[in-house]
Amino acid sequence: MQPTPSSVGDRTFTVAPEFEAVYRKHHAFVWRCVRRMGVPDSEVDDLVQEVFVVVHDRLRDFAGQSAITTWLFGIAFRVISHHRRSAQARVRREQQVEPGRPPTEPDRRLSRAQAVNVLDEMLDRLDDDQRNTFVMAEVVKMTAPEIAELTGAKLNTVYSRLRLARRAFDESLQAWLAEHGGELPWMTT
Repeated sequence: MQPTPSSVGDRTFTVAPEFEAVYRKHHAFVWRCVRRMGVPDSEVDDLVQEVFVVVHDRLRDFAGQSAITTWLFGIAFRVISHHRRSAQARVRREQQVEPGRPPTEPDRRLSRAQAVNVLDEMLDRLDDDQRNTFVMAEVVKMTAPEIAELTGAKLNTVYSRLRLARRAFDESLQAWLAEHGGELPWMTT
């Protein structure tokens, strides 16, 4: 028998008539066998194709000592067994991999950004003198005498501004909490 020329894309190759005949006659049988051996529907076509790749490579070795369907079933059984072993090995490898560090750094950056936005919102509600005094005392951690020296204000004025700024800040914080469900979102992560 002469091989039949076939083409796929730009490539032309020859297919032995025996393979083409086996494929046409037994494709449905192989498909049913693969499906009945518990292969998920989404993988059946791929495994049937793998079976016929093996058949194509080994058809010339088929000696006819058993029925062709028995030989095809044996190939299908081995292809499926190999597929399952590979899948199990892949699962084991994936389980052995240590999980990566949780994505905490982006969460922290987001939390900081949220906190800064809320802080700026609350500080914007203070007048400039109170805001500057509050920032120097609470953020920069300067003492009242240091603030007085730096700003040129009297020490009692600094204490008064700081007391008023803290009260206004606390009221602003309570209003923000009431408006946003009572929690600071960056404190819960």
